Amino acid sequence: MKNSFKPATLTLLILILSWPAPSRAQTAQTAQSQTEGAQQFADLGDLRLRNGAVIHDFRIGYRTFGKLSAEKSNAVLWPTWLGGKSQDLVQFIGPAKVVDSNRYFVILVDAIADGITTSPSNSKSQPLLKFPEITIRDMVDSEHRLATEVLHLSHLRAVMGISMGGMQTFEWGVAYPDFMDLLIPIVGSPQSTSYDKLLWTAQIDAIELDPAWNHGNPTGPMDRSLGLVEEIGSMNLTTPAYRVAQTKPDGLNALITEIRNSSRGDGGNACDRIRQRQAIMALDIPAELGVATLEQAAAKVHAKLLVIVSPEDHMVAPEPAMQFAAAAGAPLVKLDSPCGHLSPGCISVGPTVARFLADPASGHSETLQEPAKH
Repeated sequence: MKNSFKPATLTLLILILSWPAPSRAQTAQTAQSQTEGAQQFADLGDLRLRNGAVIHDFRIGYRTFGKLSAEKSNAVLWPTWLGGKSQDLVQFIGPAKVVDSNRYFVILVDAIADGITTSPSNSKSQPLLKFPEITIRDMVDSEHRLATEVLHLSHLRAVMGISMGGMQTFEWGVAYPDFMDLLIPIVGSPQSTSYDKLLWTAQIDAIELDPAWNHGNPTGPMDRSLGLVEEIGSMNLTTPAYRVAQTKPDGLNALITEIRNSSRGDGGNACDRIRQRQAIMALDIPAELGVATLEQAAAKVHAKLLVIVSPEDHMVAPEPAMQFAAAAGAPLVKLDSPCGHLSPGCISVGPTVARFLADPASGHSETLQEPAKH
């Protein structure tokens, strides 16, 4: 991956590195006739959540690339990051890219509440905060239903993802431990720390303090608070050293203007952001499994694991992922860069991922450094 994250955007984390189907059966039958990479949807009916609530009329968005092998052994599932859309992941798929679609059948999945898959912003029966609170595990359960009920897969070659996609990857490993050969979480986590939760809480508070929020019954555009959400996030996306190097004092106003202009939205968009952040805040795989430690949780994983972290990550604390990797005896790749959470865009991890997908034995712990600038 090239240096390609847009530092001003938290919820999209953009890397420079339709209509609902009438039935599940028809979705599967027509999938092959779709243009490769086109946005598709699968209707799954009611989606029961871990807290007992139900999302009604649930439909999940996804895109596919490549062809499934006769043995159905080459499928790679890649869910979206916080606020991201499957369209944002398309650039990583193809020959000589992170996942070679000539070799793998790639499934890009829109996570719940991203505005594509059923979300507070697009649900007709459960709009805004009538939409129930969700968890990372709920996202994974919906993706498992897509894989099994619509795509008729009983096994995956790999699950991988960045940031919230990496959180889903960890969750896949314990929720469906025999469903995949490989797991590749990138700057993700199996457990949110108090540091992480402070960030997400501050952003939710910024939304709820907007006069237009009106206690969850928005009366107008939410541009003011959504811009503040992005400003808060921009301080955590990278590191002080990165920000000082990239933005001179006289350029700060231009940066803030860019952030605010990228953050326009309404109450539905605000509710999407709240529900995904609440899902991240609730992430605690050991507690979910009824065990006391990350070490005990890691013992539940059967797939081969490659963990990629940024030690200077100020958005998703890297320690839980590092601890999980150590407990699982998995290779740990550290990205040595002041880019922080955006390090996968500053240091090319594509070759490392591609090698591991092709040959898990190639995985080994290492530190990757940012190329020197000339």
